[in-house]
Amino acid sequence: MKLITTLILSFSALFTFSENATPPVSVNKTESTVTWKAAKVTGEHWGYVPISNANLDYSKGKITGGSFEMDMVNLTVEDLTDPKSKGNLTNHLKSDDFFSVEKFNKSTFKITDAKSSNGTDYTITGTLTIKGISQTVSFPAKVSVAGNKMTATGQITFDRTKFDIKYRSGSYFEDLADKMIYDEVKLDVKLVATV
Repeated sequence: MKLITTLILSFSALFTFSENATPPVSVNKTESTVTWKAAKVTGEHWGYVPISNANLDYSKGKITGGSFEMDMVNLTVEDLTDPKSKGNLTNHLKSDDFFSVEKFNKSTFKITDAKSSNGTDYTITGTLTIKGISQTVSFPAKVSVAGNKMTATGQITFDRTKFDIKYRSGSYFEDLADKMIYDEVKLDVKLVATV
């Protein structure tokens, strides 16, 4: 009798788990983008970092978790049109002065908390990992749903020096004058998924 009761309870628990478990929503990597922006005394640069993998946990009309992975090997510079200047900056960003792409070819963000009262306006908190270094960041995000397409957008702002990217940082070097590069980097993230 005990065995039968145990089997019934186990089956009930499994059924309840299966009924409540929501598989992650697959993100469309073609429509989704990560745009980076960084500024220096004399101007700013921007470009894209391809998304190599991404998913979102979406339950009862709300995002509850998720993550995305950035392909640092294929990051681009978009504000420069001269091929030589563009190539030089792209290669410099991939070097050990910045993202050490040969050693760390992926950067990631993993959601640890998603707060929203209406399913549209969020405060997202998560772990950003760059060059093998992880830091907690929080940022506001917006989510919209049209038909079966969900679009989540947000801007992650981080201090690059916390990820051991100190090249021409005014926080670490003096007398840089107009060669100084600001510590703040912005990532504009757009994730598009089918729900």
